[in-house]
Amino acid sequence: MKIRTMGRRKFQLGAVAVALSLLATGCGASAGSGDDKEVTLRFAWWGNEYLNAQTEKAISAFEAEHPNIKIESEPGEWASYWDKLATKTAANDAPDVIQMDQKYIAEYGGRGALLDLSNQSGIDISKMDKEQLASGQYDDAQYGLSTGKNAYVIMANTKVFEAAHVPVPDDTMWTWDDFMDTAARLSAAGDGKSYGAAYGSNEADLIIWLRQHGENLYSEGGGLGFNTATAASFWERLKEQRDSKASPPATVATEDSGAGLEESLFGTNRVGMAWWWTNQLGSLQSTTGSDIKMLRAPSSTGKSADNGMYFKPTMFWSASSRSKHPDAAATFINYLANSPAAGAILMTDRGVPANSEIVESISPALKPADTTVVGFLKDVAPDISDAPPVPPVGAGSVQNVIKRFTDEVLYDRQTPKAAAENFKKEVEGMLASARK
Repeated sequence: MKIRTMGRRKFQLGAVAVALSLLATGCGASAGSGDDKEVTLRFAWWGNEYLNAQTEKAISAFEAEHPNIKIESEPGEWASYWDKLATKTAANDAPDVIQMDQKYIAEYGGRGALLDLSNQSGIDISKMDKEQLASGQYDDAQYGLSTGKNAYVIMANTKVFEAAHVPVPDDTMWTWDDFMDTAARLSAAGDGKSYGAAYGSNEADLIIWLRQHGENLYSEGGGLGFNTATAASFWERLKEQRDSKASPPATVATEDSGAGLEESLFGTNRVGMAWWWTNQLGSLQSTTGSDIKMLRAPSSTGKSADNGMYFKPTMFWSASSRSKHPDAAATFINYLANSPAAGAILMTDRGVPANSEIVESISPALKPADTTVVGFLKDVAPDISDAPPVPPVGAGSVQNVIKRFTDEVLYDRQTPKAAAENFKKEVEGMLASARK
């Protein structure tokens, strides 16, 4: 999932800022919908055709249980979702219930555009995972309820491993040297037609690397939490992957980054290892026709407790602070998060549910891939102690900046040291501008 341009980012910041001026001068939201009064809620989310149909089914089930609340659907696609949301927020026309991403919890919540769900009596958080709850909090307010958790892992395509006669590593004790060696062997066997490993230039890649070194991308105070030298070592490793031919040439990687899953190197069984989120396992197996094995992140020590992995909310259920029906919005969000009926429809496509009772109730009906994901997340849980700080206001486009500097390094336009210094300076500027 990508947000492509700095121009878009500036537009979003401006739109939300305008929305805040409207919030400050306009009338407040009404006290609620009442138990019997018929109300209509607008509900916006992003997804594909499958997810849209699934969500519509959950909406119908909710309306059957709550005949006084009608849901008006506003499905969208990731590429245009945030522009539309920013425009509607600026025009004081935000949907009542909003599917939110962690990148924007602080962006919208911290600027007054989201409802503090902790103040809504209709939401039950008693069965929800505390770490997942914390991931939707900013400035002591609960701006989102996690739809479910996942983890960022290395997906190993066993077809590629078998063709190369290379064993899949033991991920409970492998190091970065093991990763590099395995990837180089896969590339050598591929003879220019397939490769060992994708690079991994996602925001989560950098977060995991920094956490392995006792640092974080962001600080609890809303700034940056890493040393430039540590960030430089991240790009040094990616450059080593290129130079050792463990990963594709830069030109091939660039072309691959713009491909859809069906046309990508991983999707066409031409790369052995790549970074994905656990909730994507089913799609990867379906596309490749291969048995995909999830692997923990390597570490410098070979100890899985040192690999820096964390649980991330797949997305959130949030509500607009300008909703005229906050009680009804809270009722709908509570249904999506806590109703067994909703759980049986939504399953794990938005992550493994934060409510432990919902996980237990849906487990017998899960597809094999989803059962594997639930088991994997349970297995890695003992080695995951905390979640990284919530991205601060202004951090929405940092992933794009990481990708751009990765390209700079892989094309030898900047050294890893220069990339780290310039990256830190640029992001500090982004965060400072957002605070003005």
